[in-house]
Amino acid sequence: MTIRNLFATPFYEGVIDDPALIAELDHSCRSLARDDRAGRQWARDHHYPGYTSYASLADLPARDPAFADLKRHLDRHVRAFAEAAHMDLGKKPRLDSLWANVLKPGGGHSGHIHPHSIISGTVYVAVPPGAGPLKLEDPRLPMLMNAPSRLPDAPAEAQAFFYAAPAAGTIFLWESWLRHEVPAGAAKAERISISFNYG
Repeated sequence: MTIRNLFATPFYEGVIDDPALIAELDHSCRSLARDDRAGRQWARDHHYPGYTSYASLADLPARDPAFADLKRHLDRHVRAFAEAAHMDLGKKPRLDSLWANVLKPGGGHSGHIHPHSIISGTVYVAVPPGAGPLKLEDPRLPMLMNAPSRLPDAPAEAQAFFYAAPAAGTIFLWESWLRHEVPAGAAKAERISISFNYG
């Protein structure tokens, strides 16, 4: 008998191994959360539990040298991911958008995808104890109909959800169509991350 695991979904985990840069990004994200009134207003209007520059600042790498340094790291990681995932792109992936997130204690972010991009990801800047992980959803879930649940000790590739717990400096990458969310955590401090899309 032969059983093959087909149609694998790649998920990349790496590290931005530059503590000084992570500290600079922490300072920059907190400054943005304090000074970007348009971003705070957007977060309030859209019930985002904290601050995000998602709809207010589209030029962070040009605005702040720490984000420009981060972009150089991201470019290398994204190229490595695209190659490992056997993507036939014809040219190097290019950063489309990048935004800061400062999630308040107890906050989460509901399930979503990133349309119009090919690779999405997040770099984690501050991850206090109890912060919510990244939750990834099996893309086949809507089509499983009467599929039985999986045993608790089934391997990750057989589960309907995968929970990736980051630390400061962790970078996660995935294909932009993959549905993901941040469940509410029990942290007593802000969870700071920087999300981005490549096209």
